[in-house]
Amino acid sequence: GAFYVFVNIKKLLGKSIDGEVLSNSSEFVAALLKHSLVAAVPGIAFGCEGYMRLSYATSMENIEKGLDRIADFVAKLK
Repeated sequence: GAFYVFVNIKKLLGKSIDGEVLSNSSEFVAALLKHSLVAAVPGIAFGCEGYMRLSYATSMENIEKGLDRIADFVAKLK
C-alpha cells in the first residue's frame, strides 16, 4: 500500500502570496515549501494538474504540524 494523498488545490491556483501568483501546482508546492516548510509533490508530475501529493508515512504529530502549516499558508493567500 501507498502512504500518499492527493489534495485538490484548484480553488487556490491564481491566488498569490507576497506578490507571487501561484498559477499551477508546481508554483504552489514551491511556495508552500518556501513559506511554510512543507514539502509536497505537484500533481502535474502525475498528470493531475490542480492537485498536490502529500505523504503521510510519518508520525501523527508530524502530520498535525504539517496540516497546521498548510492551513496557515492557505490563510495567507490573496
